[in-house]
Amino acid sequence: MTQVPSSKDIVTDLIHHGYEAPGGFAAPQPPVCKASTVFFPNVAAMRDFDWKDKSAYTYGLHGTPTSYVLEERIASLEGGLQCLLVPSGLAAIATVSLSLLKTGDEVLIPDNAYGPNKALAEVELKHYGITHQYFDPLDPADLAAKITPATKLVWLEAPGSVTLEFPDLIQQVRICRERKVLCVLDNTWGAGLAFQPFDLLRDGGSLGVDVSVHALTKYPSGGGDVLMGSITTRELSVHMKLKLTHMRIGFGVGMNDVEAVLRSLPSMALRYHAHDKVARELAEWAASQSAVVQVLHPALAGSPGHAQWKALCCTPDNPNGAAAGLFSVVIDPKFSQDQIDQFCDNLKLFKIGYSWGGPISLVVPYELPSMRSLPSSGLKQGTIVRFSIGLEAARDLQADLAQAFKLALGA
Repeated sequence: MTQVPSSKDIVTDLIHHGYEAPGGFAAPQPPVCKASTVFFPNVAAMRDFDWKDKSAYTYGLHGTPTSYVLEERIASLEGGLQCLLVPSGLAAIATVSLSLLKTGDEVLIPDNAYGPNKALAEVELKHYGITHQYFDPLDPADLAAKITPATKLVWLEAPGSVTLEFPDLIQQVRICRERKVLCVLDNTWGAGLAFQPFDLLRDGGSLGVDVSVHALTKYPSGGGDVLMGSITTRELSVHMKLKLTHMRIGFGVGMNDVEAVLRSLPSMALRYHAHDKVARELAEWAASQSAVVQVLHPALAGSPGHAQWKALCCTPDNPNGAAAGLFSVVIDPKFSQDQIDQFCDNLKLFKIGYSWGGPISLVVPYELPSMRSLPSSGLKQGTIVRFSIGLEAARDLQADLAQAFKLALGA
C-alpha cells in the first residue's frame, strides 16, 4: 500500500518516504544490500555499535548483510570460523603479509609460489625492512633449515603455481608449529574441496594452517568475471589483527560482486569436480604426445609430489581424491619458444589468458627460469605450458590440442 506523502514537496518525499517493506521475505538468493552510509537509530547507537563482531552495521566498508553472508559461507567452506573479503586474491596475500609482519621480520615463501606474492616480498615488503627467503617446496628439511629467529611468517602453496608440485603440507605445517611460526596457505587450488586446510589430519582439527587465503575469483565465482579474495582463520586473535589492518587499508568489495559469488557457490562443487575429471583425462592424453616430455598434475603418478597429494586428498570415501582443473606440460627443449607460442596461438577453444576456474579453457606458456631462484627438483628440461580446463566437452578440447600440436610441433 502506498503511503500518503508526508511532505508538501514530492522531491523530499521521494527521499524520505515512510514506506518500509514487510519482513519475512525468503528466497534462494540472499538480498543485495548496498551502502556506504548506514543509518543509526540514534547517537547512542552510533557510539555503541561495533562492526568487528558482526553484531551491527556501521559503514558500508565494514560490511552489509550481503557480505556477512558470503563471509560466513566461505568460512564454512574452508573449515574456518572467521572470514574477511578483499578485492582480489592478491589483496588477500598483501593484507596478510602487511598485517602479520613488521620491520626486522622475515617471511619464507616456496620457490614455486604465485609470482605476485614473490614480487610483493621483493619490492613492497623490502621497502618496509622485511626480508624474505625462498625454500624448496618439496624438501621439508630446507624449510626447517631456513627458519631463523627473525622468521615470523611462512607461506605455503599446495600445489605450487604453474608447475603444480604438491608439497608435504602436513610436514610443513608441523615444522611451523614446532618452531612457533605462523603459516599461511594459498588454498585457491584446493578451494576447500580437495582437503580442509584447518584439519589436515581429518581428526577434527589437531593440525592445520593458521590462515587460509583464497582467490574467490576462481572456483567460487566460476564465471571469469569477478575479482575477489578471502582470508579465513580459526584463531580469533589472528583474525582481529587481520581485520583491523583490513579496515585501516580500506579494502572493500562491491555487493553486486558478492551477489555473483553467492549465486555461484551452490554449484561450486559440481563445477570443481567437472573441471577435475576433464583435466585428468586431457593430462593423461597429453602424456602420450611425442612433443611432451613431462605432464605436471598432482593426481598423475610420476608428477612431483603425487604421493603427498594422494596422502592428503584421497580418503576412504573418495579414493580417487580431488584436484582442480589445472595441468601443465613440459615441451621438449628441441622446440623453440616461437614454435611453442605458435602452438598456443593455433588453439581455437583454449583462449590465451590468465586466471582459471571459469567456463572457458585457457592456455599460457611460461619461461620457468625467470620465475625461480632455486633448482627445480623433479622438473624436466623444457618449456612449461599451463592449461586451465573449462566446462567444454573433453573430446572437443582434445581435438583442439591435437590439431595445435600437429600444426606447430609436428606431433
